[in-house]
Amino acid sequence: MRTLRVGTRGSRLARAQTQEAVQAIETAGVRVEVVVCRTLGDQQPEARLEAIAGPGVFARAIEEALLDGRIDVAVHSAKDVGIAPLEGTELVAYLPRADVRDVLVSRSGSPLAGLPAGARVGTSSRRRAAQLRSLRQDVETPNIRGNVDTRIEKVQSGDYDATVLAAAGLARLGRLDVVSEYLPIDRMLPAPGQGAVVLQARRGEHETITWLESLDHRPTALAVRAERALLTSLGAGCALPVAALGHVRAGEVTVVGAVYGDRAARTITAQRSGPADAPEAVGQALAAALREQGVHELIGRSVS
Repeated sequence: MRTLRVGTRGSRLARAQTQEAVQAIETAGVRVEVVVCRTLGDQQPEARLEAIAGPGVFARAIEEALLDGRIDVAVHSAKDVGIAPLEGTELVAYLPRADVRDVLVSRSGSPLAGLPAGARVGTSSRRRAAQLRSLRQDVETPNIRGNVDTRIEKVQSGDYDATVLAAAGLARLGRLDVVSEYLPIDRMLPAPGQGAVVLQARRGEHETITWLESLDHRPTALAVRAERALLTSLGAGCALPVAALGHVRAGEVTVVGAVYGDRAARTITAQRSGPADAPEAVGQALAAALREQGVHELIGRSVS
């Protein structure tokens, strides 16, 4: 029996979500060896995301290991994959999506509305920062980096009053006990791909691709493919303030998207639906609708 070498980041969260992939692959009757790859985002844990690299800062080293043959399968958080996977590779399968919501973790246990004036809510996401300021104009949103455990510790030690994290990550780590508030989607639209795990393979590796395709969760795949098509059409990377969420129902995929300006002074939103068997077209239509409202001017200001 062949052994598949599966590449992952070394964080506890990355290993937890990789274990989900390992269990799924092994269920298909394939042995797995886990290989840890250190990414640029891991090597510079305190730097601002937009300062250290372009799109895919947490994925590129794993993709390179895949391309040069050190691993056979790459496991990613879908929201971390750049808008253009490395040439010679392809995103093959999505595992069933977990909770897409963001959550607030506060030192006092208070929800966002209960935080004191001027509270420091740490986040490394420009999307989250913009949405937080639209909900509470008085809060500060200083940069916070590090893995999930580190961010929780920084809040509990008093460096920050609160932070915002993905519910899916906390669930995978068994740390939902620290949640102070689940932020509803209509107040905190998630990042494209949030909550989903995607498996990537070398193009042309037909046996591996066939194994992985058997694991693909179609509703998750269609929704995330539409969300990623929006990013690709806008030319927006994972560090930019873009949010999107798709869902599939009755043979249609619907995607809502939003782009945020400096300090959330302006937000552009739109929604589009279309046939579920053409999710990329729906994402592209959504991007066109956002462009008609001046989204490129907004993104340009946000990165200047």
